[in-house]
Amino acid sequence: MKELEDIFNIKIDNPEYFRRALTHPSYTKENNLSYLENYERLEFLGDAVLKLAASDILYKKFPNYQEGDLSKIRSIVVSDNTLFKIASSIGLCDLIIVAHHEAKQGLAHIESVCACSFEAVLGAYYLDGKFKKLIPFLTEVLMPYIIDVDKNFEKFNAKALLQEYTQSLTKETPVYTLVSETGPDHNKTFTIEVSYSGKKISEGSGKTKKEAEQNAAYQACKILGVVNNG
Repeated sequence: MKELEDIFNIKIDNPEYFRRALTHPSYTKENNLSYLENYERLEFLGDAVLKLAASDILYKKFPNYQEGDLSKIRSIVVSDNTLFKIASSIGLCDLIIVAHHEAKQGLAHIESVCACSFEAVLGAYYLDGKFKKLIPFLTEVLMPYIIDVDKNFEKFNAKALLQEYTQSLTKETPVYTLVSETGPDHNKTFTIEVSYSGKKISEGSGKTKKEAEQNAAYQACKILGVVNNG
């Protein structure tokens, strides 16, 4: 628990919540433990905690933005992709407890697992009575992403923009194909190509398939003139 306190800079009063928040379902299954001993229920709670905290931060950061604009930014900021980046950067993924075999496969560093555990920890802090103390921490880690999304929304929304454009032409949708994946399981780089009507438009790379798809879509949007090429 000391590592977790150091990461969040928030004292823990009830360690049991946090042990569960860091326990993957594979570990409880491997050891014949109750599902109540893993992070799934806390993840459910933490998801709501995160959205409330992010809404509070965005509401104060952008006093003149309409509800729709705030919702669009929030949806990206609280996505698994963003949470994975945050969890990795603060060292949270290294603390996740998984089954023996899955540990060898690098499961603790998979995007969805890190994101789920991050949310679960937020749920644990909520139950520990520390919601108000989470706001400064979340403001610090989320703000760079909030600013980036606000300035470069088209980049983060490229898949939706590309699909809207292609469907306006022929009702067909873009097709994303994995070209390659390199690196160890816990640190892969994916390359995805996007094609439309049977023709390749562009490709993009990223640390997750979703990120690679988004980058490929953004390049396609620039090539097709859907967004500014600058």
